[in-house]
Amino acid sequence: MNYLQFRNRFYELGCFPVHQVYAWQPAFDKSNLTRWVKTDLLLKLRNGWYAFPEYLKQPDFAYYVSNRIYRPSYISLHTALAFYGMIPEAVIRISAVGTLKKATFENAFGTFVYQKIVSGLMFGYDVKPLPGGRTLLFAQPEKALLDLLYLYPFYNTPQEMEELRLDEDFMQQDLKVEQFGEYAGRFQSKALSKRVKLLLKVHGLY
Repeated sequence: MNYLQFRNRFYELGCFPVHQVYAWQPAFDKSNLTRWVKTDLLLKLRNGWYAFPEYLKQPDFAYYVSNRIYRPSYISLHTALAFYGMIPEAVIRISAVGTLKKATFENAFGTFVYQKIVSGLMFGYDVKPLPGGRTLLFAQPEKALLDLLYLYPFYNTPQEMEELRLDEDFMQQDLKVEQFGEYAGRFQSKALSKRVKLLLKVHGLY
């Protein structure tokens, strides 16, 4: 099998695990992948995961990579907050949460950081469409903010809340306060509830 045959079979997938290659060709020689990576015909995303370099030019494909290479997970935390314009910082790393252990991966698409939550907290995300018929799991603004307060408990004073530098226009006009409170209750965490009330007080919403 040559590279062109391989590319024709897997290009439309965007990124793919090696087990899909073996499902297609059980006798596939894995050294082909190593050679194609060395010659820049393929990109290695993490052990057992690959993509084609042309996808580096596709907007938001890095988000899709995040979803795919460590599942189940969804984009959240600082990445989602920056996407919605809730924080002013440009976020370099892609942050996600999921039910697997904490992990970090680096590849040509960026740095991918995953935080662990229990399966009962895998809610509050939307399925967003991407080109090519792909979909992306992306936290709603309220859930992204709650994930942050839950996973980073040092945000527990008015000063710390202010240092988040949450966009005041968003907080006053776009934050769904009722949904924010409903989602917070599903965490069943008294400590988180206190932080949520403090945050809302700081922004005059409680």
